Amino acid sequence: MDLNAVKLFVQAAEAGSISEAARRTGTPLPTLSRQLRKLEDDLGMRLFERGPRGLVLTPAGDQLVVDAQPALAALAEAEQRLHDASGVAGRLRISMPPHLEPLWQVFRAFARRYPAVTFDVFVTDRRVDLVADGIDVALRVGEPGTAGYVGRTLTRYRHRLVASRKFLAAHPLATPPDLLGVPTACWRGSGGSVWHLGDTSVELEPVLVTNDYLHLLRLAEAGDVVTEVPPFLAARGLQQGRLVEALPGHPLPEHPMRALVVERRSMSPLVRQFLEYASETVAQALAG
Repeated sequence: MDLNAVKLFVQAAEAGSISEAARRTGTPLPTLSRQLRKLEDDLGMRLFERGPRGLVLTPAGDQLVVDAQPALAALAEAEQRLHDASGVAGRLRISMPPHLEPLWQVFRAFARRYPAVTFDVFVTDRRVDLVADGIDVALRVGEPGTAGYVGRTLTRYRHRLVASRKFLAAHPLATPPDLLGVPTACWRGSGGSVWHLGDTSVELEPVLVTNDYLHLLRLAEAGDVVTEVPPFLAARGLQQGRLVEALPGHPLPEHPMRALVVERRSMSPLVRQFLEYASETVAQALAG
């Protein structure tokens, strides 16, 4: 059994089609197809069928993927360990939301500790498919879990309800219902324009809705609105007096930050070490 052919087969299974695997690996399509046919001939069994939606693995093909993925990852790590005394090396492919700037500090510190590690970071609001998009670790906020993935909660944090001193002087807020009479701006999310403040929920009519927390922050600092932002974005404005926390006795709910990996794939040493490091450092990095 040709090891390179096995690697190409796993890449084709992860990509969902032979043509996509050829594109990702830079292998000519005829060459890749020939390698896969030879692998099936060597094993004496069918590993996949071509369906209308791409490759459909046979039971034998599915079993080969499950068994080969951790073995290939271990071989890649073994090769890197020949050049790296730390034993942690390779390319780490991560997806994360666009507003988590403090995580870049975590990546830098991890790379300094393990200089043979390189990062490939996909910043997106989209819920990526870890297998189809070739992601090792997905960092997500506020998601309980996804079928086919396993996760680890790295930290929990609460957004801060903030406004400028001038705004709060003109629009005093004593209780959550007072928000109904003032200009608000909200994050565009699945929960709609509802803020859950302590044991009170308020359905708002915001003057602006956006998926850009930095824009919400700037509007609050300018004195235009009261809004909610992650604590690490609000921290500097609160420390320097540009912002004040509104309704501090009515906290917003906690948001869990989770690291997700593919369930059926045994974690490589690199992924395992990164998860351990993230568990130790992310909470402090995101503290506001």
